[in-house]
Amino acid sequence: MKVFVAGATGAIGTQLVPQLVAAGHDVVAMTRSPARSDALRALGARPVVADALDRDAVARAVAETEPEVIVHQLTALKRDPGLRDMRNPDRFGVMTNRLRTEGADHLLAAGRAVGIRRFIAQGIVAIGTYARTGGPVKTENDPPDLDLPAKGGSGAHALRYLEDAVTGIDWADGIVLRYGAFYGPGTGISADPDALLTKAIRKRRLPIIGGGGGVWSFVHIEDAASATVAAVDNGGPGIYNVVDDEPAPVREWLPFLAEQLGAKKPMRVPRFMVRLLAGEAAVIQMTEVRGGSNAKAKRELGWQLRWSSWRVGFAKGLGG
Repeated sequence: MKVFVAGATGAIGTQLVPQLVAAGHDVVAMTRSPARSDALRALGARPVVADALDRDAVARAVAETEPEVIVHQLTALKRDPGLRDMRNPDRFGVMTNRLRTEGADHLLAAGRAVGIRRFIAQGIVAIGTYARTGGPVKTENDPPDLDLPAKGGSGAHALRYLEDAVTGIDWADGIVLRYGAFYGPGTGISADPDALLTKAIRKRRLPIIGGGGGVWSFVHIEDAASATVAAVDNGGPGIYNVVDDEPAPVREWLPFLAEQLGAKKPMRVPRFMVRLLAGEAAVIQMTEVRGGSNAKAKRELGWQLRWSSWRVGFAKGLGG
């Protein structure tokens, strides 16, 4: 099929495009920068230049290429203001939140106009995804966390808007893939010493907060891309957790990751101290969030993981 990928030059986009091409799809890759067109051609895609926040430009790009499937992988974390300003958590991801709301609306409108068959969007398993009650691992049927902190909940609200917009369409199959925390080449957890979380761990700036009970679900960036390829052809409309087989609390995965990176053991910091310095959202993310089950994605998308556990992935799959 002809697949239109918005966000084709990001960490997952650069993994996704060649996998789609290898699967036999005709890939149209949208970028806001003309300078990235040659790199997209090298991956096997046909580049189109458009700013996702320009409704008319998106409409033209989609109308001219007439895709059957649109994949929304737009984020802007590297250029978002407030990326490292934990005292003002609602500044984190400002541009990404716009891409998940306004950008999604523009792509949905353009897709409806040309009669696409399927719309696939990037969600995440993180703060706000699942209620912080009951067991540590949740399925797609479990309720969201509606008790968000006054500061730091804007990202969760943007994701909820995106999920509702995509799964609410009745003119195409709307699919949201709730990815786990990415690791591997091009992500914040990689062998690159300048990767955001890698650098923080090596400088002992990512501590275990309180008991470190927040349960994280991870997914290698290659596996995230392969699940997206699977969703182009398989599965019905709805939400899918795209995570590995081993959700784990912070107190387990963070020391292990530090060891693999050759860093010192992470410090332990009481909750009240982090609450004062970084706010309640940071505390929740490290102490109370719930992980996700991948059973539905495996069953309905026919998805197979290469890196079934973060333990193996952190040891052997961080890449460059």
